[in-house]
Amino acid sequence: MTPTAPISPVLTIAVLTFKRPRDIAEVLPLLLAQAARVGDLASARVLVIDNDPSGSARTIVEAAGGNGHVALEYAHEPVPGITAARNRALSESDDSDLLVFIDDDERPSDAWLTSMLELQATTGCAAVAGPVLSEFETEPNAFITAGRFFERVGHSTGDVLQVAATNNLLLDLRQIRAFGLRFDAGLGVSGGEDTLFTRQIVANGGRMLWSNEARVVDVVPRTRLTRRWVILRAFSSGNGWSITSLLLASGTGGRLATRLKLTARGTVRAAGGLLRIIVGLATNNLGSRARGVRTLARGAGMIAGAWGYTYREYRRGGKA
Repeated sequence: MTPTAPISPVLTIAVLTFKRPRDIAEVLPLLLAQAARVGDLASARVLVIDNDPSGSARTIVEAAGGNGHVALEYAHEPVPGITAARNRALSESDDSDLLVFIDDDERPSDAWLTSMLELQATTGCAAVAGPVLSEFETEPNAFITAGRFFERVGHSTGDVLQVAATNNLLLDLRQIRAFGLRFDAGLGVSGGEDTLFTRQIVANGGRMLWSNEARVVDVVPRTRLTRRWVILRAFSSGNGWSITSLLLASGTGGRLATRLKLTARGTVRAAGGLLRIIVGLATNNLGSRARGVRTLARGAGMIAGAWGYTYREYRRGGKA
């Protein structure tokens, strides 16, 4: 008998968008090309989730069409909030085995998709995350550069992760469905939905691995290259960690213990950041001052989140 060829998994590449016509128009051809190249690794399609209530991306998606080999589909999710859009991507992928999230303002490297698929196929892990490298519409000012506000923690391929962002993430939907996971609707305007979701994967026994070859470039607009934006983003990062930690805690006693632990950790961070600022002022060291501000903001966000304050980063009028 002739051996039966293994069936390729069905893959959905989901890109979320909200009133970014230039970005979505630029990224779609790149995603279609990526999907066409995966060959025997997966049977891929590209899905656009439009979170604009007016559905402004529809005409752009229709104009882009497919590339003759890969389907391009459009879904309109009018409910505001990043979690509504991410959950819509999960719902639209009911017939898929794998789901990849990428943002509309990101551009994938040539090895992006194949690297993720190969690592998942060889390990059977529940999720694969990759690096996000920043490129800037205009040169950041000295404070932002010195503070390393857009630098992210790196790993080696195969490293096990405890948490990840969803702007460059592959999910094995077979495991995600078995875990019963969805993105928390209560975090729709605050952010942190990806932190909670990926921490829940790990809590359910799923493995998340890093693929250093699966790189995307984040195109940072000039509107984010301000001191206010980067400091608030650092505050939001700390705030989101505390909020999701409390959601993962069980029982009144567990939540109280978590609040106290987060408060202690946030206080240490804030104090360390403040000390670094003082040293930077005394030595006229911009790097020390800027990194101190970043650390102080993250610590303050952790303390605020530990006691119930939620920073609404994704409220309409801001990023979505």
